[in-house]
Amino acid sequence: MKSYAGIDIGSRTIKVALIEEGKIVNYKVEDTGTDLLNKSKEMLKGYKPYRVVATGYGKSLAKGDYAQGIISEIKAHALGARHLFPRCRTILDVGGQDSKVISLEEDGTVKNFELNDRCAAGTGRFLEVMAKALGFSLDEFGKKALRAKNPTTKITNVCTVFTESEVVSLLSQGVDPKDIAFRLHEAIVDRLKGMLLRIGVNGDMVFSGGAARNTCLRSLLEETLGKKFKVYRCPEVIGAMGCALVAQGIG
Repeated sequence: MKSYAGIDIGSRTIKVALIEEGKIVNYKVEDTGTDLLNKSKEMLKGYKPYRVVATGYGKSLAKGDYAQGIISEIKAHALGARHLFPRCRTILDVGGQDSKVISLEEDGTVKNFELNDRCAAGTGRFLEVMAKALGFSLDEFGKKALRAKNPTTKITNVCTVFTESEVVSLLSQGVDPKDIAFRLHEAIVDRLKGMLLRIGVNGDMVFSGGAARNTCLRSLLEETLGKKFKVYRCPEVIGAMGCALVAQGIG
């Protein structure tokens, strides 16, 4: 049986999805590192796909070497999310360096989208920097925020540089790191909510990207929107899944 691979070469992580007859049979997620091309080729070793399609920050490198095709991240996430969740009409993807909201027509084609790629606020990078400033790992950041007891201090900035300085100042005043973490999540949610409402929230909502694992971020967004997100077991690979579908000739 022929297998097909999709690869999403992001600035922070590289994601690979391998499919057979439209179903995921394997996937992996690893840090990008400094050598995008060789790292992505390494991740495909052992798979021997019939065809590879790439997306993401490093897609052009892949096209010049081993990929038979490339597609935009918008198309990749739209195809992947819709295939995994057939009633999906709205997608929120929080990547390493950008966040995007995609609205789909009833037939699954892209209706509209909004991309935040000029500022790190509300991205994976922002979460990483803030977690580190508070002394938390990225995995525990959201969990710690949910344990806040007195989150009274508002975060007035969403610029990564200024917010980090604000966090350091609050820590020096003795504010509990968990309370700061909660307010940081609120600030991110305000930004993402604005993007979602401008594009429109219809049908099933899918949360893709590593930030979908952040329990605080997800629950605050669901509370403010009044709707639940659909989250795949490995939300990082939805874009790679979309690429794999194109490689197989689906979509």
